Amino acid sequence: MTTTTTGRAAIVTGGSRGIGRAAALRLAADGFKIVIGYAGRHADAADTVKAVEAAGGAAFAVQLDIADEAAARELFDRTESAFGGVDVVVNAAGRMTLETVADFDLAEFDAIQRTNVRGTFVIAQQAARRLRPGGALITFSTSIVGLQAPTYGAYAASKGAVEAMTLILAREMRGRDVTVNTVAPGPTRTELYLDGKDDETVARAAQQPPLGRLGEPEDIAALVAFLASPAGHWVNGQTIRANGGVI
Repeated sequence: MTTTTTGRAAIVTGGSRGIGRAAALRLAADGFKIVIGYAGRHADAADTVKAVEAAGGAAFAVQLDIADEAAARELFDRTESAFGGVDVVVNAAGRMTLETVADFDLAEFDAIQRTNVRGTFVIAQQAARRLRPGGALITFSTSIVGLQAPTYGAYAASKGAVEAMTLILAREMRGRDVTVNTVAPGPTRTELYLDGKDDETVARAAQQPPLGRLGEPEDIAALVAFLASPAGHWVNGQTIRANGGVI
């Protein structure tokens, strides 16, 4: 197993904003070369790349639909071509829409499952084939799988599927020296989480954790960095609730 992160390469999907951006910046600070996968926010992706480079790191961005197998294969191809291989994959890309089961639009339901379930599976498939020894795959769920709050049915269902894959894939990677873990944040101060929520709702959510605040993207990025590092390599096949003690 490698004992350093310097010179290693990490793919971070959803890396243009929120938790993905924070994870990309933290991994870059830890010595990783970074490839940002993003769906459509060109300016945000470019800004993340510039931030990595300004701090002395190496990075570039690739636009893709993570549920598209050919696009995912190209993402890994380009990473290997530029940086010699892939050592860490952080699949932070995701889609969330809130509505009751009774009123949920089924076209949007299908879109959520495509990104969160198929997209995770497609990225995991490439990671399983191509991560180098000592590597790590880190996928994302949500603490709402345990909290089970109203209107989160479609989103929680998609993330429950991600959790179901985690230990299975970790066991399938036996002999490869590659770990597979899932991070499940609680309420975190990101654009995705805050969208559509009024101040009262946000304030109430901030009081749920015993620590008395919302999570910050950097809180989650620190956990990602640990799992990506040699120090975190004995953690494997786990879904880790990173929520300040909500559940």
